[in-house]
Amino acid sequence: MQEVKQFFQRHFILAPVSFGSWLTLIFAAGINPFMATGMMIAIYLGGNFTIKQIQLNSSVKQLGMSRSEYKHIKMQISEANGKIKKLNSLYGQVRSVQAFKQVYEMNNLARRILQIVRKNPKKFYHVEKFFYSHLDSAVELTSKYAILVNQPLKDQEIRLALQQTRETLTDVNKQLEQDLRGALATDIEQLQLELDYVGVTMNKNKPLLEMKGDLRNDRK
Repeated sequence: MQEVKQFFQRHFILAPVSFGSWLTLIFAAGINPFMATGMMIAIYLGGNFTIKQIQLNSSVKQLGMSRSEYKHIKMQISEANGKIKKLNSLYGQVRSVQAFKQVYEMNNLARRILQIVRKNPKKFYHVEKFFYSHLDSAVELTSKYAILVNQPLKDQEIRLALQQTRETLTDVNKQLEQDLRGALATDIEQLQLELDYVGVTMNKNKPLLEMKGDLRNDRK
């Protein structure tokens, strides 16, 4: 969401500036329209790059990260997004209702984790295993299951392999659930602190409210 906002901010600034420069170059400086158009494009691209770097520096500063950290996390998010798309493409190949349900749950969990980290890149460090291991396991096992289940032969060995793969997918699903809990852990802690604070504040005010109520009753 932040990146989309920054994208529109850049182009909202650059569009009138570039067009104004183009008009100035033609009518005030008397430059050839074709040359002025080329210069306008150069101004637009150069301005876009400059503002993008300023926005990047601002985002990195707010997060308390280095640029290399930020870029690495963005790269991991991009790669994870591709893996989730691959996992999503396997829905129609698993055939088994149980396996379909597992893929559906893993896909939802993975998308939720990715959404949280995209919104707050610092959450990446709470779910590193998701990016480096667990998501890969989900995609790889689901792919192998799809290959096995679509084999024309269903001998005892293949049936056993399918059963073991389904059981392992269940374990991977549990790992993704743990990853989601890890991503939400700090939010839950913050919420609990806020609830505790509100509770303490209300308890402090409660005797005063009761006292006012008693005074009203005494007057009656």
